[in-house]
Amino acid sequence: MRSFGKMIRRSSGFALLVACLAGSTLLAPACGGSKPPAFPSADSGTATADTDTDGGTPIAGVRGDGAESGLQGAAKTTYESGWQAWSKGDLATAKAQFQAAAALSPKSPAPPYALGVVEERLGSMSNAQQAYRTAFSNDPDHEASMCAYALSLANGKSAGEADTFLTDKRAKKPKSPRLTTCSAEVKSIQKDHAMAQQLGQDALRMDPNFKDAMVTLARDHFRARKLELAKYALQAVLEGFGDATPARDKDNAEAHLIRGLIMRESGSRIVALRDFEEAAKRRPDLVEALVNLGSMRLEAGNAKDALEPLENAVRFGPSNALARLNLGDNYRLLQRYPEAKAEFEKSLSLDSSLAAAHYDLGLMYLTALSLPGSSADQQVSIAIKELETYRTMRGVKAPPGVNDEIDDLIGRAKAKQAELKNTVAAPSGTAAEGTDAGAKK
Repeated sequence: MRSFGKMIRRSSGFALLVACLAGSTLLAPACGGSKPPAFPSADSGTATADTDTDGGTPIAGVRGDGAESGLQGAAKTTYESGWQAWSKGDLATAKAQFQAAAALSPKSPAPPYALGVVEERLGSMSNAQQAYRTAFSNDPDHEASMCAYALSLANGKSAGEADTFLTDKRAKKPKSPRLTTCSAEVKSIQKDHAMAQQLGQDALRMDPNFKDAMVTLARDHFRARKLELAKYALQAVLEGFGDATPARDKDNAEAHLIRGLIMRESGSRIVALRDFEEAAKRRPDLVEALVNLGSMRLEAGNAKDALEPLENAVRFGPSNALARLNLGDNYRLLQRYPEAKAEFEKSLSLDSSLAAAHYDLGLMYLTALSLPGSSADQQVSIAIKELETYRTMRGVKAPPGVNDEIDDLIGRAKAKQAELKNTVAAPSGTAAEGTDAGAKK
């Protein structure tokens, strides 16, 4: 059994594992689940999450100059300002600027598509879907917004509706590798892996160099737990098979993310870390890579270096409960307790089924020397309450592969509570004995 000290240091990695094993739909991307939406490209019809970074642009698939957006004048300038805000993780300003650009150029698809991506990151799914609909209504050939709309439906447990939508769009554009790939992704989310693979291969027959299809095939293998096939597909993307078959896209951020997840799961920590670092470098907005990178650094006891990726994860994914949870654990380890408490509570407000947040809250109240606004006995009482809530939510046994030591932690908390009560009771007992002695005299 691991020592109590190790559990304190490594609880973030434990929280990530528990969240993934619990199968939370909100946290699916960080657990190897659904594909996040691509950031809006200035290209009005062919955006992709994994296009080249345009000579070092920090967000993949985005042109900061708006040269291909079809916008002009004030609309173009405002759109560019929105992009600049996004690149800094300032989603509120990006939203306002994209709204303004859409008002200035109401027939362009680029601003509403950009707005949809931001709204989705902010957790406003209905607003995001409305923005995507506006984008492809403005331009019936704007496939990026069609795909984003379908994936938002599928990730929101409306995969059947997403499938119907894409079937209709593909009937009008049967030779579109992008729409076919999006259909493959939806089928994968529905766990129809055979059809997902068929559609992915169909997309590659339409365009043998279509990178998104390659990544979708790998992601589907990962979801289906066919890890060796997933690694083979990822090798084709990232490394190739010699001079005759070179890497298709060695800088593909999502491919690095998926391989990192596989390597982390198999215990190849160094390789996993390298892949997460590469994914975050290529896509600084890729929340799943940032969460995994930060949590792995926390597992290694490196809270200082974990802070930047986890704060960036929350900046680009403020509605991501797992990002909030891990950032809270980071703050806890840095003894920034009020901030940690706020992040844990925010993670639970986003996903009340996140048992690991109760675990981390209990651990913080148990181990912190003092917390603002709480006495020692209040702290230990809250610790017991949170830890017992976690144990109840977890069930009789921990999930396979999880050693949470919860009974030991609750036992320690109750022993500490008894010790505090005895300390308080002792002086009053001594005083009473003195009074009795005086009376006898």
